[in-house]
Amino acid sequence: MSLPRTTSAGLLTRPMMAVMCAQFFSAFGDNALLFATLALIKQQAYPAWSQPVLQMLFVGAYIVLAPFVGQFADSFAKGRVMMVANSLKLAGALFICFGFNPFLGYCLVGIGAAAYSPAKYGILGELTQGDQLVKANGLIEASTIAAILLGSLAGGVLADWHLGVALGLCALTFGVAVAANLFIPRLPAARRAGSWHPARLIGNFTAACRVLWQNGETRFSIIGTSLFWGAGVTLRFLLVLWVPAALGITDNATPTTLNAMVAVGIVFGAGAAAKLVRLETVQRCMPAGILMGLVVVGLSVQHHLLPAYLLLALIGILGGFFIVPLNALLQQRGKESVGAGNAIAVQNFGENLAMLLMLGLYSLVVKLGAAAVAIGIGFGVLFSAAILLLWIVTRAKKIVP
Repeated sequence: MSLPRTTSAGLLTRPMMAVMCAQFFSAFGDNALLFATLALIKQQAYPAWSQPVLQMLFVGAYIVLAPFVGQFADSFAKGRVMMVANSLKLAGALFICFGFNPFLGYCLVGIGAAAYSPAKYGILGELTQGDQLVKANGLIEASTIAAILLGSLAGGVLADWHLGVALGLCALTFGVAVAANLFIPRLPAARRAGSWHPARLIGNFTAACRVLWQNGETRFSIIGTSLFWGAGVTLRFLLVLWVPAALGITDNATPTTLNAMVAVGIVFGAGAAAKLVRLETVQRCMPAGILMGLVVVGLSVQHHLLPAYLLLALIGILGGFFIVPLNALLQQRGKESVGAGNAIAVQNFGENLAMLLMLGLYSLVVKLGAAAVAIGIGFGVLFSAAILLLWIVTRAKKIVP
């Protein structure tokens, strides 16, 4: 089925609305399930250092499946790929609901998420073009962040009230996401399917990595987004440790509410990026990344709840302004070279490898007994330094406009 491209007068077409709806419910389930499962493993008396392991299994699925999911997304109608992926998430949520090992269940959700991501972002390049792609990314990020906001709140608050209800809501939400995917029109496959032999797929993925890494613009985007998401997921777990240590609050709802403030900020930051940044001016996002780390340092030394809310909202605003242009740049340049699905798969590989490394380091320092405040200060300083170094190198080599 051939669809008209979106125009500046009508970005909110029926296909785009269907994608946003499916993405909202899928992301809502991801985030609600994370906090509900964290409450479950705390109830089952797992040690504190094992909490990041839950997310490490999730992102590990992205890394292992990275050579395969790009071709999967590009070889079939992306709406149907999203539906299959959400069905896997539903299966993982039901696995946890029925009392099986929560780590294995959340790993299954990660497998679904790994298959889902290239299709979710790749379909934007099929529905939009040019500068509209930045605006489409802003919309999908706004949908995602709204889901993170509400999903995080629902997971934490309901887990304090009734853990079984919280887990059941997660499964129901994934079921709604599966249904929503049915309303995404069946677009033609982006590319004719090649060989599905594992060795050939790994070779193709390696070649795509090489192509994207050798291009200065896509390399810049992959490094930037990898640093952002690695830091973002680490901050999420840092808040779970930091809230009781710095604020003296021990419930499940407060860390999720604070995480939600980041989500609120990202909505505004993504909107600002859609208005102020174009592919030709993508470097405007870099100061926001540097400031993010500095605000994390300020947050770490706070001992009052209201300033924490405000600082986390500011972190979100800076994060939204930073990430949206980088995503759009990679999608546009990747579509022109290796295909949007393969480009997003390579991006996911880099991002999730960064998450795995940062979460592993975080789990290690927690196990060694480092204080939450010290971890936060070190984390913020290192992130700012990394983004500053990336900016200096790209400006010196004139890699991006």
